[in-house]
Amino acid sequence: MKLSLLATSFLAVAPVAAEVYFKEQFNDETWNDRWVVPTKWRSADELGKIVHTSGKWYADENDKGIQTGEDARFYGLSAKMDKPFSSSDGKDIVIQYSVKHEQGIDCGGAYIKLLPGSSFDADKFGGDTPYSIMFGPDICGASKRTHVILHSGTKNDNLLINKDIPCEKDEVSHLYTLVVRPDNTFEVFVDNKSVRSAKLEEEFSFLEPTEIKDPAVSKPEDWVDSKQMADPKDEKPDGYDDIPIELPDPEATKPDDWDEEDDGEWEAPMQDNPDYKGPWSPTMIDNPLYKGQWEHPMIPNPDYVFDESMHAVCGDACTHIGFELWQVKAGTIFDDIIVTDSLEEAQKFGEETFFAKKDAEKSMFDAIKEAEKPAMPDMDGTEDIDGMDMGDDDDMLDDDDEDDDMGDEF
Repeated sequence: MKLSLLATSFLAVAPVAAEVYFKEQFNDETWNDRWVVPTKWRSADELGKIVHTSGKWYADENDKGIQTGEDARFYGLSAKMDKPFSSSDGKDIVIQYSVKHEQGIDCGGAYIKLLPGSSFDADKFGGDTPYSIMFGPDICGASKRTHVILHSGTKNDNLLINKDIPCEKDEVSHLYTLVVRPDNTFEVFVDNKSVRSAKLEEEFSFLEPTEIKDPAVSKPEDWVDSKQMADPKDEKPDGYDDIPIELPDPEATKPDDWDEEDDGEWEAPMQDNPDYKGPWSPTMIDNPLYKGQWEHPMIPNPDYVFDESMHAVCGDACTHIGFELWQVKAGTIFDDIIVTDSLEEAQKFGEETFFAKKDAEKSMFDAIKEAEKPAMPDMDGTEDIDGMDMGDDDDMLDDDDEDDDMGDEF
């Protein structure tokens, strides 16, 4: 009986195994069987080619991802998850993937979307397709941010995070992770470092404001909120408006060679009038009727209701994941995607993939960039700046000797 109770107790505290809803590493050609290009979203001329490649720098040439392959194109791609995720299960939702901007991106998206499956059509997947989460880097000019957009079932709207999260801008791989928890909090990691963590209501407009301006109250008509007023005793001096802005230069004289018949009547050049003080305005004094800035009284918002379901972005089960992008300059590589209900599972996957290869990738990147640097001119006297052979010191001495001989002849 005691053994049975112990066994029951163990089962009660045993950790629940992590669920993996989707995982993709793109390491073999079968990735094409899992991902669908939305041919009914854009014409073939508008859609860019997706390239299966390890890129220009990598840790392992056989470790491949998918890369945007043509400039100034739209990119659409979606895949069905291995199993649907439903927010009603009371679990975390974790999305993680790696991004490498080999092209040194100047304008383009690199975000990923989690998609509800109630009416999802892979062939028509595009910018107007409803989504539950949009997450990842987006760069265009000075705007460089990590998008976090969550769907609100209560408002039936997609809500952009109120304060931008920066994103990485260099040309090596980075790992982006988003966690949305059933306690209505979220967290964003870049390369496994937390860059934003907060309650959902603090960073998104899921809720109505707790207070509103009292609609029954308005500013009194006799309220004076001007801190200063014109001095009623100050009057504009007589003749003030008659003072010219400029005057003829009294020291200027007509040039001796001035010909009025050819050059016209000579006029002295103008200069600023030191007596001109600009447009007149009265002196300002403290307003004796000033009551301060009027503040509208606030009252509790009768429409405010705390929403316990803010986290439930997949109220209708999420069944697909996809990319829907525009890039001016192509070359971004995506890899190592996972959707799970466990941050620990995602981090473990990140250790096995991203962190296992990032150092070797960076070493290859540095070596390539170093080799691409223009060669510095040889300053030891054997080669000039243009790369022309200047000869060695003995040759130069021989030339000097020849010059000396020529000098002796003459």
